[in-house]
Amino acid sequence: MALKRHSKVSGEFSSSSMSDLVFLLLIFFMMTSTLIAPNALKLLLPQSNNQTIASKPITTVSITKDLRYAIEGQYVSFDQLEQSLVNRVGPAENYPEPPTISLHADQSVAIEHVVKVMNIAKDHKYKLILATRPIKK
Repeated sequence: MALKRHSKVSGEFSSSSMSDLVFLLLIFFMMTSTLIAPNALKLLLPQSNNQTIASKPITTVSITKDLRYAIEGQYVSFDQLEQSLVNRVGPAENYPEPPTISLHADQSVAIEHVVKVMNIAKDHKYKLILATRPIKK
């Protein structure tokens, strides 16, 4: 009596599940890459030896080299800057510690424009840090 093998090893390979996996990974990476810095402005920050890291800034104010002001990447005129900042952050009394604002100013911006934003922060009892880039050695 001859015994036959019922289990044959097939040399075929199905790549349909692999293509599904690659497609899902592609969608995942496309979605997460847009969340990294959607409102980034091109600024050349001044250099500094000392770097202070804020615990978690509430918002970011930017001043471009052509003196345009932006809050979280949305441009506002200087006349509307204070009101827009207060609307976005709220009163300092609502926080257990003063809310932190990160100021990103291009290195070519005159100091008087930086001081104007610092005065707005001081008037509303906000903590303000000036963003810089490290000096390359």
